[in-house]
Amino acid sequence: MKSFTRKSIVSTLLIGSVIAGAAFTAFPFIPSMTPVALAASSSFTQFLHDNAPSRTIKTSSSGLSTVTNLSSTVVLVNKKRNLPSSYAPKDLVVPNIPFSFSGSSPKKQMRKVAATAIEKLFAAAKKDGIDIKAVSGYRSYSTQKSIFNRNARIKGEAVANKTSARPGQSEHQTGLAIDISSASVRYELQQSFGNTKEGKWLKANAHKYGFIIRYGKDQEKLTGYSYEPWHVRYVGVYIAGEITSQKLTLEQYLERAK
Repeated sequence: MKSFTRKSIVSTLLIGSVIAGAAFTAFPFIPSMTPVALAASSSFTQFLHDNAPSRTIKTSSSGLSTVTNLSSTVVLVNKKRNLPSSYAPKDLVVPNIPFSFSGSSPKKQMRKVAATAIEKLFAAAKKDGIDIKAVSGYRSYSTQKSIFNRNARIKGEAVANKTSARPGQSEHQTGLAIDISSASVRYELQQSFGNTKEGKWLKANAHKYGFIIRYGKDQEKLTGYSYEPWHVRYVGVYIAGEITSQKLTLEQYLERAK
């Protein structure tokens, strides 16, 4: 990484709220790094340590594994790591971006840090002549339960579990994920979106604004879900760049923090 980029990241890390949202691997030691840069690097190393998967989970007497770092922007939620049924982010806001539907709805919401970032992503898309719209952001536990049960009735539980999350296992409940689509696929959530110019733009640019394509192609065995080119998850600019350039899953990246 070039020094001017590193300096900008270090400056950002000094803001407490962003330190918690910019998860990335520790800076390598560089003799010329200033005390401020070294302090930021150390803080980040501690942040990753504290958010390691092995340190952020508890198992109940009934065997349910629940995550404990609920407010972290790198909270890892999947089929083995559940959110409490009562959990809802406290800082949900509606980002100023176009949606595929009108009217008010909880699914227009995102956590504030993610909402700010998605506004920048949409602004960049518009500047590049890319017309995209948001389809679904935050979902409560009860909403996800209804969605999964409906899909299970239609497709069968096994198939539904590959394409939709069980309640408590959805990233949408964190307020950090949002589904994006375009008119080219009728604003539907389908894999063909990945082959459109809008889908290709999203894949190539999401990381610049702190987002990753959470369920990538050929990553089904690692994530537990089918390819979803429309589903982006906020993790912070640096870590998004790392995951994207190294073609990792969020699970793989966070497992490095022991």
